[in-house]
Amino acid sequence: MRNVLLSAILMLSSLPTLGQGFEIVSLQESYKGTIGEMIKAPIRFKNTSDKAITLIIRKVSDQIGSTQKNFLCLDANCLDQRADDHIVKIEAGQTLSSVHVALDAGLVSGLSSVKYIVYNKSNPSQSIEFEVNFGVEEKAEKQSIYTSKYITLKDVYPNPVVDLALVDYKILNDNIKAKIIIHNILGNNQGEYVLTSAENLLRIPADNLNAGIYFYTLYVNNEGVLTRKLIVRK
Repeated sequence: MRNVLLSAILMLSSLPTLGQGFEIVSLQESYKGTIGEMIKAPIRFKNTSDKAITLIIRKVSDQIGSTQKNFLCLDANCLDQRADDHIVKIEAGQTLSSVHVALDAGLVSGLSSVKYIVYNKSNPSQSIEFEVNFGVEEKAEKQSIYTSKYITLKDVYPNPVVDLALVDYKILNDNIKAKIIIHNILGNNQGEYVLTSAENLLRIPADNLNAGIYFYTLYVNNEGVLTRKLIVRK
């Protein structure tokens, strides 16, 4: 009997382990971006079990700057991480690719990190703790693409853009009206943004734009003075 029991234990120990019933795949050591950007880190969860599972994703701690914000996103739905947990369901053998950890990089360069724990709702002992690191770098100095006695404007960055495009500018005359309009290749207006002297950085969200080629035009006193290409990738 003792030999039979020993043989059974050896057979079980030789079987492939399923670990937690799920795993995290393709998590990089760090994700890089520049000041002012929204940096996104895709987090892919794979269900290694033969049953559907529900995962709870909870923030544990962070080390981020005072001008930075951390978000957890499911598709386009992003929660400020002072908010509630995320709950996701994954079918047996499937990989969920719609979760992102995001950092609004703020105004200071450096290294930031956010730590999470994810666990199986029906079995909290099945859990994985993971950390996402963000490297925030200074923006590369860009040359002005338009200069007049009214306004200076630098080229949009990043270009191609995935989530958020940035434009540095400076109003030199408070009496002028300046704006940027995004339009598609058919000339249809996709967004209009007023440039004010109170700011010097314009943020253009690309979340609602489909992948493709667009154009942005600078208008000064309702006259189009410059048009450049903007590429959106998803």
